[in-house]
Amino acid sequence: MENLQYGGLKNVQDLKSQAFYRFLHHTYVIHAVVLPGSLLYAFGGLPFLVWGLGVRIVTVLHVTLLVNSAGHMWGKQVYNTGDLYRNNWYILPNFFLLLLYMWLAMVTFGEGWHNNHHAFDYSARQGLEWWQIDLTWYVIKIFQAIGWATDVKTPTESQKQRKMFNSEMVAEDTKTQAPTKSQKFVM
Repeated sequence: MENLQYGGLKNVQDLKSQAFYRFLHHTYVIHAVVLPGSLLYAFGGLPFLVWGLGVRIVTVLHVTLLVNSAGHMWGKQVYNTGDLYRNNWYILPNFFLLLLYMWLAMVTFGEGWHNNHHAFDYSARQGLEWWQIDLTWYVIKIFQAIGWATDVKTPTESQKQRKMFNSEMVAEDTKTQAPTKSQKFVM
């Protein structure tokens, strides 16, 4: 879904005009595989190479595929995106699954909020509610505080309300949503 307000699919076209980013794009294999692989092998031999390169890449691929699979199959859709993307936190029939998905949200740096991401693809924040863990957003906020990130985009409350499913569906979804700040977990 293209967002024309923030440039849509062309929101980073300006990077193509910068020589540094073109260099990174054309030499990706060297600085993402060859250089780290050489350093790992030099410092620790084959075990470092296997764990530092092979296991790392396989783990990242599995986490990415998990997000893409789970983000389309399980959970709830808070926002009407015209597709099947879902937020994965909402499938919590028990406390064990709550802990599992808190861990998953941390491992994926907030990618579990797939419906949020597709509703507001321009947003730097994917965990749009106070209780939605989004580690990437916390890093961006730190970068913003020290001046490394500027012009950070997030949806306004009115933008979120406009994209939200009708109030009856939202009321039904609140049965499985995380508690508000004033509510407590009862085990």
